[in-house]
Amino acid sequence: MTLKRFGVSLEEELLDELDKYVERNGFSNRSQAIRFLVEKNVAEEKWMCNHTVAGTIVIMYDKERKDITARIADIEQEHQQLILSSSQYFINSNFCLHIATVMGEAFRLTGLSDRLIAIKGIKHGKLVMSRAE
Repeated sequence: MTLKRFGVSLEEELLDELDKYVERNGFSNRSQAIRFLVEKNVAEEKWMCNHTVAGTIVIMYDKERKDITARIADIEQEHQQLILSSSQYFINSNFCLHIATVMGEAFRLTGLSDRLIAIKGIKHGKLVMSRAE
């Protein structure tokens, strides 16, 4: 996908909040955070409901980053009522593919996915859901 550059004007207070958000969530820069927020908003508009859904959260990360594995485990422990299973696969000498099979209310799965994908060092992440009612 081709990246397009554009300018954004923000009040100083809002820019300060964006910078805090970048730091708190481990984004490498403002662009990454803004991209995440736009994608999150699009997904939330589609899934702002309390329907029961099932799906998967797939994330890819550098397997040498032991801190990422620990953060994933902590977040999944906090949301254990949503997780049916969780597995990791070592794709090659550099990357680990983590797959969580999930079920619950759509907005709760979206929140869980957002937390996992926002972990600093995650290379790629995606939530796929389908209605289970």
